[in-house]
Amino acid sequence: MLKAKRRNESTGRPVPARQTGGGEERLQRYLARAGLGSRRSCEKLILEGRVCVNGRVAAQLGTKVSSGLDQVTCDGKPVIPSVGLAYLLLHKPAGVLTSLSDPRGRPVIGDLLPPRGLPRLFPVGRLDYQTEGLVLLTNDGALAYGLMHPSFEIEKEYLAKVQGCPTPADLVRLKAGVVSNGERLWATHAEIVRPGIGSAWLKLVVHQGRYHEIRRLCDAIGHPVLRLQRVRIGPIVLGRLPKGRWRRLTPVELAGIRRAVGGGAMRRDPIARGRARP
Repeated sequence: MLKAKRRNESTGRPVPARQTGGGEERLQRYLARAGLGSRRSCEKLILEGRVCVNGRVAAQLGTKVSSGLDQVTCDGKPVIPSVGLAYLLLHKPAGVLTSLSDPRGRPVIGDLLPPRGLPRLFPVGRLDYQTEGLVLLTNDGALAYGLMHPSFEIEKEYLAKVQGCPTPADLVRLKAGVVSNGERLWATHAEIVRPGIGSAWLKLVVHQGRYHEIRRLCDAIGHPVLRLQRVRIGPIVLGRLPKGRWRRLTPVELAGIRRAVGGGAMRRDPIARGRARP
């Protein structure tokens, strides 16, 4: 923790507080992640005028910064949070690859992240080129494995706009299971959330993680997908995050996803289940 020093008077007017933006976090949290003390002590540093953002004094607790985009100093010294495990939620638009780079030069989700300030991350699973919605990125390999492996039974929820309007019998087929290219696929939940004549919106929940699973399910009942969006992975929901933007998982979200993966490990390991019984 830094000891008290005189107010930094080398910069101009205070930085205005920013209230929105992809990947931004409150300045006091950023300082705390860099090891300058607790959030409360970091708030004191800000109020004392000792913290600058992009060369300007940041004297408001509402100020927000983005790692890799904003330059933060305290008493004139650069402040960079230590690189550790990171967990991001990104809203992938259609027409973007779930990859950090592409030799053919197509748009990738890596283009939506800052060039500096984040550790090397990888996407947890993939959405196809035309599918939009929730993508998790992390450098936590153990958690990523638990989220992706079908045996952990982590739910993935999608909204699918399909051609025509499925019948109740079609929904029963989706839940009973269909065979596509020799694989049995099924949805644990299927319902029509917005009926129509030429098209309808379905809510589908799966946990197998098969290639093009939702599109193949809908093809099998004769209602091909026109638009597809993933809105939930386990307890993590996309919410109102705009397309192309990202944010860090909150501590509550991270605890929830770890509980979900831990529960999946118990389901796949009968020995662990036996140990867990009272």
